[in-house]
Amino acid sequence: TLVLGQKLPIFSGSGLPHDQLAAQIVRQATILASDEDDLRDSVQQRFAVVFVGMGVKHDVAEYFRNSFSESGALSRVAMFLNLADDPPIKRLVTPHSALTLAEFLAFKRDMHVLVVLTDMTNYCEALRQISSVRGEVPSRKGYPGYLYSNLASLYERTGRIKDSSGSITQLPILTMPNDDITHPVPDLTGYITEGQIVLSRELYQRGIT
Repeated sequence: TLVLGQKLPIFSGSGLPHDQLAAQIVRQATILASDEDDLRDSVQQRFAVVFVGMGVKHDVAEYFRNSFSESGALSRVAMFLNLADDPPIKRLVTPHSALTLAEFLAFKRDMHVLVVLTDMTNYCEALRQISSVRGEVPSRKGYPGYLYSNLASLYERTGRIKDSSGSITQLPILTMPNDDITHPVPDLTGYITEGQIVLSRELYQRGIT
């Protein structure tokens, strides 16, 4: 269960089923309401999902489209897909554009919006690539020194505001290179967000999903 306005990342690793998990979350996400049917229906009408895919392969993008379409979730999902062969600069723009839509729905249309971002590591790799092209001074593992503030500018676009009944809840998903939780991307993400869920490779190899 997520609290409205929460930002809770999922730390995954290469080969782990985070894409399937992301699709399942989008398909099954709902808002708890009281037992009164009319109130429950009203709440569900105010619920939307903004799904952001960054640096995803074509087959993975097609998997997401088919999964949402076949389950009927596509009627309440706005998809922003940046493919692996798209220019890195587009990858940097994609989550900002998606969060702008989320803010409009939440704070202008009073909706409860769940934003699923995958894969934040691909976003950070694009940021490192653009920074290198610009000749900027690198920091840890070649990432720019402003990686923390850049990630914060995305993750902090979450929550609720006083003059609106809507909310934005974020679920960023990232892959940890070499399963290293001290890598700059998961490390900084953990500082900004409210804890994290870490997928276990050991459990996955034992068939526990």
